[in-house]
Amino acid sequence: MGLCTVIRSLRRTMLATAWLVAGARAAAAQGTLVLQSDFGTRDGAVASMKGVAVGVDAALRIHDLTHEVAPFDVWEAAYRLRQVTPFWPSGTVFVSIVDPGVGTERLGVVARTRRGHLIVTPDNGTLTLIGDDVVEVREIDLARQRLAGSERSHTFHGRDVFAYLGARLAAGRTQFEEVGPSRGTQLVRLNVPTASIDLPVTPRAGQATRGEATVRGMVAMIDRPYGNLWTNIPAAMVDAAGWSRGDTLRVSIAHDSRPVVTVVTPFVESFGHVPEGAALAYLNSLLELAVARNQGSFAERHGVGAGPGWTVTVTRVGRAARP
Repeated sequence: MGLCTVIRSLRRTMLATAWLVAGARAAAAQGTLVLQSDFGTRDGAVASMKGVAVGVDAALRIHDLTHEVAPFDVWEAAYRLRQVTPFWPSGTVFVSIVDPGVGTERLGVVARTRRGHLIVTPDNGTLTLIGDDVVEVREIDLARQRLAGSERSHTFHGRDVFAYLGARLAAGRTQFEEVGPSRGTQLVRLNVPTASIDLPVTPRAGQATRGEATVRGMVAMIDRPYGNLWTNIPAAMVDAAGWSRGDTLRVSIAHDSRPVVTVVTPFVESFGHVPEGAALAYLNSLLELAVARNQGSFAERHGVGAGPGWTVTVTRVGRAARP
């Protein structure tokens, strides 16, 4: 083989390698970053985080989960992550900033889930509702993983640490293993009641009636802006209770064990199956029991909130006519 042939072969190899490297960089740059906060959009906080992310890699795809979490409401941040993350593809990086303990000894972490997501957030309970899906948590090493020049800034870790690190992870500039020391699956969890069901006792021979199941749960979230109540009672528990479309349910809601409201309402498929303003029970888009008023706010009308202190008890009081 002549020298010229060797040189041409080397050039082709180098060119192919360059294209592969460029393609790999482009693929890494096409990362997806999803932001959540309680900042609102009236000032420059969200834009500052996005600016930092674009500064890491201008080709990043940046999306908003929400920036309207109620101020300091870690529970709502946890719920929104649980509501949204299942619908995003593997490799998505989430940055969730609801951080009333910013600048204190609370840890910043990155969690990796079985779905292949990375979640960058303060370790303050935000990961509670997806904690069982977390396979590893790494503590953020603030000495290395923060925006250059931000070392004296202690009140905006959303910009200086979390958005910056999230962007680097999404762009492939930093790997999960480089974030900081592993904490296994250790993370802070909020104390959240789980849904439960009390099934009726099987009647003895000769008994004319049988009891009804009682299902207990919590008002997990208010479906804004409509004011519907979303509970943590799953469809499987509704099925176990034997409830069917057209049955009538008694729904009792309490706050810190104090009764707030009781309604008797049909269990239907959707809002239009009852008159305007009437109450209804239904399965929401997460396939969990919900209570609403058709074209009205159940939460406002009855003064109901959401979170671990808000409990709901449901039983059937009437059966639909069966064909």
